[in-house]
Amino acid sequence: MPVALITGGSKGLGRALALDLAGRGWDLVLSARTAAVLERTAGEAAARGTRVTAVPGDVNDAAHRAELVAAARALGGLDLLVSNAGVLGAEPLVPLAEQPLDGLRHALETNVVAALGLIQEALPSLRESGAGAVIVVSSEAAAEPFATWGGYGASKAALDQLAAVLAVEEPGVRVWAVDPGDMETDLYRAAVPDDTQSNPTPAEVAPGFVRLVEERPPSGRYTAPSLVR
Repeated sequence: MPVALITGGSKGLGRALALDLAGRGWDLVLSARTAAVLERTAGEAAARGTRVTAVPGDVNDAAHRAELVAAARALGGLDLLVSNAGVLGAEPLVPLAEQPLDGLRHALETNVVAALGLIQEALPSLRESGAGAVIVVSSEAAAEPFATWGGYGASKAALDQLAAVLAVEEPGVRVWAVDPGDMETDLYRAAVPDDTQSNPTPAEVAPGFVRLVEERPPSGRYTAPSLVR
C-alpha cells in the first residue's frame, strides 16, 4: 500500500484528504496538535480498511518531524507528503500596519520553516519511493493583494517559491503547490469571523488534491477548484 503523511490532519482539509486517501487504499500517518481530535479522525480513516498512525505534536518541533517520517517508514516507506499545517499570524486578520511581528514570525516559522524542515526529513524516503510527491497547501493570498491577508499571504508566497525551487532541484519527486480556495474551515472563520459568504466544504475541495495524486501531472502550482471535475 502507498503511504501518505498529512500534517494538520485532524480536521478541515487534512481530515478530508485523509478520509479520501484511506478510501483509495492509502496507509496514513496523521499529525496535529490536538491529540483527541486527531485520534478521532484516525479512527474514521482506519474504519475504511487502512492502517493509520496518529502522531500528535507540533510541526515546529524537529523531533516531532523526525517521528512522523519514522512512523511512515514503519508502515513501509513514504510516497506522499502533504504539508497542510498552518497558522494565520493574527486572529482575526489585521492590516499590515497592525500586524503583530511575533505573529508574522510564527506564521513564517510554521508555514515555511517547519514545512521545509519536514520536507528535508522526508526527502530520502520520497526519493526511495520512485513515485514520491509533495503537496504544499498554498493560498490565493500568496498571489493576490487582499487587504488584511498580507502577513499570511507573505508566508504562503514564500512557501510557493520554496516548492517551485524544490521541483527544479528534485526532478524525481513531484512537487505541487495547491491553492484550495476559500473553504468552510475553522482557520477561515478565525481569519474573517464577520464574513458571511458561503464557502465550499473541505470534502468538496479534497477531490482536486486526490486527482493530482492519481494523475501525477508535472510539478507546479495548481488551484484545487480547477482540478475538481
